[in-house]
Amino acid sequence: MGALFPTYNRWDLCVESAQGTTVVATDGKQYLDFVAGIAVCNLGHRPPQVQEALEAQLNKVWHTSNLFTNPLQEEVAQLLAGHSCGDYVFFCNSGAEANEAALKLARKYTGRAKVISFQQSFHGRTFATMSATGQEKVHKGFGPLLPEFVHLPFNDIEVLEKEMSERVAAVMLEIVQGEGGVRQINESFLQKTVQLCRQYGALLIVDEVQTGIGRTGKAFAYQHFSIEPDIITTAKGLGSGFPVGAMIGKAFLRDAFTAGTHGSTFGGNPLAMAAAKATLQVIFQDDFLQSVAEKGHYFLEQLRTALAGVGHVREVRGLGLLIGIECEADVAKLIPLIHEKGLLVLPAGANVIRLVPPLIVTKEELDRAVAILKEVLLNEYVAIS
Repeated sequence: MGALFPTYNRWDLCVESAQGTTVVATDGKQYLDFVAGIAVCNLGHRPPQVQEALEAQLNKVWHTSNLFTNPLQEEVAQLLAGHSCGDYVFFCNSGAEANEAALKLARKYTGRAKVISFQQSFHGRTFATMSATGQEKVHKGFGPLLPEFVHLPFNDIEVLEKEMSERVAAVMLEIVQGEGGVRQINESFLQKTVQLCRQYGALLIVDEVQTGIGRTGKAFAYQHFSIEPDIITTAKGLGSGFPVGAMIGKAFLRDAFTAGTHGSTFGGNPLAMAAAKATLQVIFQDDFLQSVAEKGHYFLEQLRTALAGVGHVREVRGLGLLIGIECEADVAKLIPLIHEKGLLVLPAGANVIRLVPPLIVTKEELDRAVAILKEVLLNEYVAIS
């Protein structure tokens, strides 16, 4: 019996090494990795540009404190602000911390407490972000959550209209609910949400922890629509596997987050900023983002064609290289069978297979994944369902 809390249902697979889209297990078997650290390794494993930047920074300084000036923070903040509608950035260590900062900023700026989020959303596991998360399984056993958090049906305009008032500090949403089953927001619902936030003086927080940093073929997923969030949060893909998160906010919010109002010991440390800068310099190139959009469209169409005759596949959906295959039953037993064929995938809820390959994936690798998924879903599903 080990010394770790059993907080994860781990697969019986241990990775020895990884490079690009390939991981090698301790038994020597190679896998095509469409988990990518759960949409973290957007440039693949150990991208050379990021590794070089980290190695160079390791030979300078690892940590000082946010009491000292850190020029790298300003450079990364400029990259994030320059490729979003935001103006100021707060650095932290994870998506949960970025969302925590966003919720604190929204309440402090508005002087209000109520936050509206949506069923099947996922925003983190701190008490505030867990309270914002619209999934009972995340709440269970932890006692009372923070008050004034309301979870509404996703994409239901009428219910949202009834709930909005001058008491609402913020509406928090995901453009694609990754953990909630790869469910995309309806454009009409999103536009109405923006309108209602403006009407009642509430802030719009868009959680881009999973969808940001090129994952959908744009720098941020909200850019597929003609909107400008007040606050954007991001993390997973930001550091190519190095822990880093960020909250990006509009200029009018600046004076609500002054010295002493919020902070992080490790947030924006030199190593994290070196990794983030190198990552963004690659991903935020127009031709790179265009390639992601093209590969995402190709992958989605190939999957839909290949699985069209598989009766127990309900839907193949997604945006960019964030794709879900919804099945009629639980996919927990199916996923290890896909792994055995050399393709790593993960669930998104009980009955959705989630595919989040590195953004550098090739069409040949996408074709390989399609073939494996078709084989398993055709031949193995009935046996395990």
